[in-house]
Amino acid sequence: MIKTIAVLGAGTMGHGIAEVFAMNNFQVNLYEISDERRNSVKEIIKKELEFLEENEYINKEKIKDTLNNIILYSDLKIAVENADFIIEVTPEKLELKQELFKNLSKLTKKEAILASNTSSLGLMEMIKFVPEEKKKYCMVNHWYNPAHLMPLVELSYFGNMPEEIFVEIEKIYKKANKVTIRVLKDIPGLIANRIQQGVAREVFSLMEMKSASNEDIDKALMFGPAFRYATTGQLEIADMGGLDIWDTVGNNLLKVMDNSQCANKLLKEKVEANKLGIKTGEGFFKYNKDDIEKINNNFYKKLLLQLKVSKNYQ
Repeated sequence: MIKTIAVLGAGTMGHGIAEVFAMNNFQVNLYEISDERRNSVKEIIKKELEFLEENEYINKEKIKDTLNNIILYSDLKIAVENADFIIEVTPEKLELKQELFKNLSKLTKKEAILASNTSSLGLMEMIKFVPEEKKKYCMVNHWYNPAHLMPLVELSYFGNMPEEIFVEIEKIYKKANKVTIRVLKDIPGLIANRIQQGVAREVFSLMEMKSASNEDIDKALMFGPAFRYATTGQLEIADMGGLDIWDTVGNNLLKVMDNSQCANKLLKEKVEANKLGIKTGEGFFKYNKDDIEKINNNFYKKLLLQLKVSKNYQ
């Protein structure tokens, strides 16, 4: 039975993953090498929990309990030695993760499950230096950002892990109120990111053509396809609309749509100009730095509203 969870990395994703498990009554060992981040992360989590309480998603008592369930560590060995489930959220560098998994296979209990939050690196490459017997306890667990609000977690089911071990992982995510999917192929991007990139490629292409304003392109997505996608998957939408219609429209449109194999040049231009979005004050839209917290909270409120509604469809 999984009782203690270790999260390796307290950054954007790691702190959110730790927060979710702690909020759902798991003991969480949160490992972070940076003294500055380690010393500030509980305050970051506290603010996110207070936001959830203010918006009537949790009660005030849950804030205290969640924070008490998280223990911070600067020593990797101590953080993982008694953990039942370890999920690493380190930078997307293959050599780094290979070394980490090799070390974890030595530092953890024999039956401890080792997981990565990656969506871009292959599992078998990451665990290349892990002993064969331990590989059946290794997997990918890819969360969506922000971790404490987005329900989806993609779980690798590539054939290396026995069904009974995999089912234990599904159970803890169900207890943590997450929606999981089984990813059957070790492919770059897994499932959700590939779908998202397909949409993004056409959105950026429409911008490049100056087919509509940035605001109207986003509005077309929000109140058109995304309106349905909030509660209905693509395959059900196709069935409801008629596969003959989808076949005809596909034949007409796909040949004139973007099929580029790299990121759109508009993105590259923004990156080169250090216009990275809200974190720099400008991306495709401009943001007043004095309003950043308010803008973030409005974004999170929309996600929280969808999270509440989505429970009817899980």
